[in-house]
Amino acid sequence: MKKFLKKILLKFFIISVFSLCIIQNIEAKFKFSEVSLPVGVYAGDKYTVVVRQDNTVFCMYSILENDFGECNVKKWESIITVAAGYVHTVGLKKDGTVVATGNNNRGQCNVQDWTDIIAVSAGYDYTVGLKSNGTVVATGNNDKGQCDVQDWADVIAVSAGYDYTVGLKSDGTVVATGNNDKGQISVSEWDNIIEISAGKRDHTVGLKSDGTV
Repeated sequence: MKKFLKKILLKFFIISVFSLCIIQNIEAKFKFSEVSLPVGVYAGDKYTVVVRQDNTVFCMYSILENDFGECNVKKWESIITVAAGYVHTVGLKKDGTVVATGNNNRGQCNVQDWTDIIAVSAGYDYTVGLKSNGTVVATGNNDKGQCDVQDWADVIAVSAGYDYTVGLKSDGTVVATGNNDKGQISVSEWDNIIEISAGKRDHTVGLKSDGTV
């Protein structure tokens, strides 16, 4: 009986210590800086990225995640916005250049040569960038044509979905490319649009100037 009780107490002690370590680890990862408050929060697949007021970046994740380095953003500076994809993260800098970290198996992080970028969006395993002149660039997986944006012009916003990309034009119309198996890029007749958002898998949403959707 004594041996049985000792085993129970030992197991309880081990579980308690392990649980305390997990809690402390999570608290450390999720604690915001009191000096520099967050100005933007972006959700990836299993992680969250925060842009602080001083334009540095903070990433929160489970102790079992960050397998691809998607949260390796501690050294990033001069960041004005980020895009969190499946397991890759993209950061837009003040000077219009772009940085990226995480899974790069399809070239989704090959953004080091991009310039004059004003917006970024991260898809499943590809990245889209909107340039100041209204053109669009993309890198990464293109098996469904989601990166075929080289002919787009007069674009003011972009949104990358799972394997399709949507662009909002200055005249309120919408362009799209990529997978359309569920009609997610059937947007050719949309007009008076002021905002767009591509869903995770197979739908697209547009906000009209009259407040309808």
